[in-house]
Amino acid sequence: MAVRRPSLALRLGTRTLGVLLVNGPQASGRRRRVAILGSTGSIGVSTLKVIESLPERLEVFALCAHSRWEGLLQQARRTHPRYIALTDPRAADAMARQALPDGTQLLTDDAVGTMVRHPDVDVVLTAIVGAAGLAGTWLALDAGKTVAVANKETLVMAGPLVLDLARRKGARILPVDSEHSAIFQALHAGQPGEIERIVLTASGGPFRGRTRSELTNVTPAQALKHPTWNMGPKITIDSATLMNKALEMIEARWLFDLKPGQIQVIIHPESIIHSFVEFTDGSILAQLSPPDMCLPIQYALTYPERVSGPAKRLCWEELRSLNFQQPDLETFPALQLGYEVARRGGTCGAVLNAANEAAVGAFLEGNLPFLDIPRVCREVLDSHHYSERPTLSELHTLDRWSRQEVLRWITTMASSPNR
Repeated sequence: MAVRRPSLALRLGTRTLGVLLVNGPQASGRRRRVAILGSTGSIGVSTLKVIESLPERLEVFALCAHSRWEGLLQQARRTHPRYIALTDPRAADAMARQALPDGTQLLTDDAVGTMVRHPDVDVVLTAIVGAAGLAGTWLALDAGKTVAVANKETLVMAGPLVLDLARRKGARILPVDSEHSAIFQALHAGQPGEIERIVLTASGGPFRGRTRSELTNVTPAQALKHPTWNMGPKITIDSATLMNKALEMIEARWLFDLKPGQIQVIIHPESIIHSFVEFTDGSILAQLSPPDMCLPIQYALTYPERVSGPAKRLCWEELRSLNFQQPDLETFPALQLGYEVARRGGTCGAVLNAANEAAVGAFLEGNLPFLDIPRVCREVLDSHHYSERPTLSELHTLDRWSRQEVLRWITTMASSPNR
């Protein structure tokens, strides 16, 4: 009789993060079957690159996108998944008129649920940007799946509820964000009670070193020119405001069961060190690699094994220095919002996330100045009715309310004679 031998389990308080059994699909010789939610975005494209480079270990089972049906069709013809789906009805109608590969079915009714609940799915990678990603992640965890989470907003909005669901259903969460993957890897070197603090690294975005006065007339085109990472527009703007670090602090607070005071941020322009863990004895462990999402994606898909894959390698001959700076909280006040929301919890994460999504959208459309993104987030956060233990329904209601408040604020400010 085979003995079930568990891999290294990372236990944080009462939570178990990222436990996969060695006698799972990889150990038995079967390829691990992956469903990708958000396959046409930057993370989804990188995930397909990883899967296609490891055909003996991984295979595409299902692909889901929002509206980019042409891109999804190309992916389907290349990878031959069992299922594909589009969450935008018009895009789904367009796809229904196309010739699909043999063996590939276009899902319409309860498409995401059908995908993630399928018994043949081993890993669900959730890469849908923003609050929209919560629904698919929730369904996958409710089905007891291993979920590789690239959607930080899920834990920002509903961290305690999401982790409680994972515990109750026996589901597993593996981080895909480069910072949280780095922390997850480094934490294997110690015990939960030995963690002194974690330090999230930030590139500083395109405006590192600028003053507030220099950012008054920033355009979307300028803000979208990230110096080291190639990402989608929303997260690129978040990097420019440093709101991405605010959201990552909140995510880390729940994902690793940390106190807010144990989480810090430091600017690291090279984006080589993806985060640090400092232990109580003074030891500091970091994970290093070039700025390439293939590595954290692959680690989540093949965990606990490490194999050669498509990720870029660090060239030590060319590496000259690693630089660090303290963040400028006056120029980038979004970080203060992150510290506050991580401390308060409750409804604050959902409100901040929704307000930021709406504000970033307004900035990209030319309806909101760059410096007003954190400003309107502060206004909405301060004016909402706080609840310490909200339900999922309450969080969805606040998500809608926060977006409406941002639009109301923009309209009011636009009509103000002192604007």
